[in-house]
Amino acid sequence: MIIKFKSKVGNVVTEKAEAILFPLFENSRELSGTIKQLDKASSGLIQSLLDSGDFKGERGKTSIIYTQGAISVKRIILVGLGKRDEFDLDRMRGSGGAAFEYARNLGIKKVFVPANLVEAEGVNSEEGLEAFLTGGALMIYQLDEFITNEKEKKNRIDECVVIVKNRKEAGKIKETIKRTAVISSAVYLARDLVSLPANKKTPSILANKARSIARKNKLKCRIITEAQARKMDMGVFLAVARGSREPAKVIVLEYHAGCDYGPPVVLIGKGITFDSGGISLKPAEKMERMKDDMAGGAAVMGAMQAAAQMEIPLNVIGIIPATENLPGGKAYKPGDILTSLSGQTIEVISTDAEGRLILADALTYAERFKPQCIVDLATLTGACIIALGDYIAGIMGNDDSLITKLKAAGEKTGEKVWQLPLAEKYFDYLRSDIADMKNVGERAAGTITAGLFLKKFVKDTPWVHLDIAGPAWFEKDKEYTPKGASGFGARLLIEFLRDWGI
Repeated sequence: MIIKFKSKVGNVVTEKAEAILFPLFENSRELSGTIKQLDKASSGLIQSLLDSGDFKGERGKTSIIYTQGAISVKRIILVGLGKRDEFDLDRMRGSGGAAFEYARNLGIKKVFVPANLVEAEGVNSEEGLEAFLTGGALMIYQLDEFITNEKEKKNRIDECVVIVKNRKEAGKIKETIKRTAVISSAVYLARDLVSLPANKKTPSILANKARSIARKNKLKCRIITEAQARKMDMGVFLAVARGSREPAKVIVLEYHAGCDYGPPVVLIGKGITFDSGGISLKPAEKMERMKDDMAGGAAVMGAMQAAAQMEIPLNVIGIIPATENLPGGKAYKPGDILTSLSGQTIEVISTDAEGRLILADALTYAERFKPQCIVDLATLTGACIIALGDYIAGIMGNDDSLITKLKAAGEKTGEKVWQLPLAEKYFDYLRSDIADMKNVGERAAGTITAGLFLKKFVKDTPWVHLDIAGPAWFEKDKEYTPKGASGFGARLLIEFLRDWGI
């Protein structure tokens, strides 16, 4: 459950609060603004801490001051931003994450934050506040619905109150808070879906979740069943689904801002709810992690929910091909030749390269909407993790301006991407003697050949592919992302849509 945000016109000095959170730059000696007010009212408690050298404002470091009745606020929690000349919004998110986590671990249920947090070049106060609150909300995320012992569950912060100086400021702050809540909710949705075990998020369950989201928001939802997919000749999508008893679904969510906004932007997310590798079985070690192979689909679902809630002036369609990839008596096999929705034929070399297969039919299906662009997200290749690690996603496509837009959204949100070249020469690795192409090539350039494979199913529509295999799941806590599902891609897509709609 996401923290509740609200604003209140008041004064941080006189507010009766369990804790107020405040970020400070490294080696801050000259206090100003709200923090100076707090210091003066508390008889120099903050300045005394800084003078002692016990808190230097280093990035992510926290400290607490107990006011002992000097002011109404019981605790002042300070968090470091690091050096001023290295400041960016991601550092602000990180400081929010550290501060909220610190307060949560103390058992504090309600925190207060001043609206005007920092003054920094190139960052306005609303942007800074949104980043701080978003980082805080994302860091205290947890999925504990399957833990039955209440004592084993972590504490929760139920509410965050933003203190606004006057009513003139209040309107802007309310919009910032609303935006923060919408974006955080989208990431929570994506993380929840990825974190759930495969038996709790079958394609049918995922489809029902999409219907529920559509009912609560201004979205249309259509579910393409296996029978309908068969009539449409989605041959490769259905081939991947054959090994599972769980019926496959293609989830289509539509957000219509209006006819004046032109052709839609189409978002496609890979939705393999569990990936055993099929006949080309994966090693047993860490196979339980393969519940995260629908992280692209989860990000798309979160972004679609946010697009509707933010009423983005843009028509957007989300497509999530959802199925399990399991071995079984009816499972597709290495050596099989499949016919895609586009009519192109594919020789299967590995059934563990299934993501590009279901995306192939989804990309062809997307062309029916005559979109102005297509963006797909997928936990597609281990090669991308080797190349870029777990912080950065790979990006490639057929349109430089579209790639530039997504790069900019990545920089703004901290969900960074790095462009890889779609060198056509590498398609030689995918050439088949008996079909139009193979579904996997040599080990070399594995991420690029996967992108080149997908490109064959896009016509002239501007298209970008994001390989999020690395940042979809973290093995340990990051600055504002706890260990586990990160929800990577949801904020990136939301920012991309927001900027496109301006």
